[in-house]
Amino acid sequence: MRLPRLQTLDSWRQYPNYRYLWTGNLFSNGAQWLQLFTAGWLVWELSKDTGTTGLFVASLGAINLLPSILIGPIGGVLGDRFNRKYLIMILQSFMACVAVLFALLNTTDLVEVWHVYAYVIVSGCCLCICQPMRNALVANTVPREMIGNAMAVNVFTITGTRMIGPFFGGILIANLGFQWNFGIEACLYLGTVIALIRLKLPYREASKSGKQIGVFQSLKEGISYIRKEDRTLLNLITLSVIPELLLHPVWLLIPLFVAQVLGEGPEIAGFLWAVTGLGGLTSTILFSSFGYIIKKGYIVLGAAILGSVAVILYANSTWAPLAFFLIALMSFGQSAFRTTNSVLIQSLAPDEYRLRISTLLFHIKGFIIIPCVLAGLLIDFTSVRIGITCLGTIGLLLGIYFTFTFHRVRKLL
Repeated sequence: MRLPRLQTLDSWRQYPNYRYLWTGNLFSNGAQWLQLFTAGWLVWELSKDTGTTGLFVASLGAINLLPSILIGPIGGVLGDRFNRKYLIMILQSFMACVAVLFALLNTTDLVEVWHVYAYVIVSGCCLCICQPMRNALVANTVPREMIGNAMAVNVFTITGTRMIGPFFGGILIANLGFQWNFGIEACLYLGTVIALIRLKLPYREASKSGKQIGVFQSLKEGISYIRKEDRTLLNLITLSVIPELLLHPVWLLIPLFVAQVLGEGPEIAGFLWAVTGLGGLTSTILFSSFGYIIKKGYIVLGAAILGSVAVILYANSTWAPLAFFLIALMSFGQSAFRTTNSVLIQSLAPDEYRLRISTLLFHIKGFIIIPCVLAGLLIDFTSVRIGITCLGTIGLLLGIYFTFTFHRVRKLL
């Protein structure tokens, strides 16, 4: 057997419009990870003397995704109708202004927990529209045969920024305070706007129907498609419950885990977030370099199980190096799942439904509030170890069940 040719940056090198989009995504994801890390540690500082710290910290990241339940699907319809590029640029400009105002608030002694929640909710409203739109734009900047490589390379912007942003963010918090992180976040949003100015969409396909229908009718049409025309897409969206609802809260609980289990401060929390980026980056490099040597269906199912097992072991580790390795392994599985699942969905969905279907995938994330609140309450009554262990155990059981029942997914090449 010959090793497959390395194709790590093929889409990035060959398609200038994809490079503009990739750069914009790099700035936007950097702002998002820096915000989540900083806001999480800020809430920990503001609530550590109360008896509900677990609930506050766990639910903060969930609040960020909560708007996707109502706003996300409508944003998907708008993105399938109007220019996706300009919608993103408008929303990112708005978020830059909001981040500046919040940075100024943090220079005073007036900031309270509810201020952080309000800021994260506003950010979440923009995120639930922009993120599915940015994913859909990947397929509009490269030909169909390059979607797999382009989606994998695009994940560099997620895993890479998750590794760098919190790493330096933790150092800045420890030495200069919170306001600098929010100021940098505003600059990153502006970087997104500048990067997209020259973006064109040569592979955007016009709607085959050629007719305009109402927003809710259009949304219903997208849901009907995955229910009646392609049940495989429905299975892939359902499978995302494991990494998006059960494993993702583990990242949000890093401030609690570091403070209560490892007994460390924001620098170590930043390092731990950075390690999750390293695990995801390793997965991304493998897929973007060698493609998919085994069936994609096996990868998404196996990655969901691998991530769940790593979470269970991580929850019960008290030695920092072991905890670092296990959370990196969890992130490796999550990144493998998300990359492969996105490739499958973007490849299977027709362009006229693509953003609505992508938005439904993001819609699932909005329900993260349920496991986060339950895990937070459980942590406040027991311990952070028990709360994280429960999340991993439920994910493992569901992963095994889906492996045996989702036969359409197992057949995907």
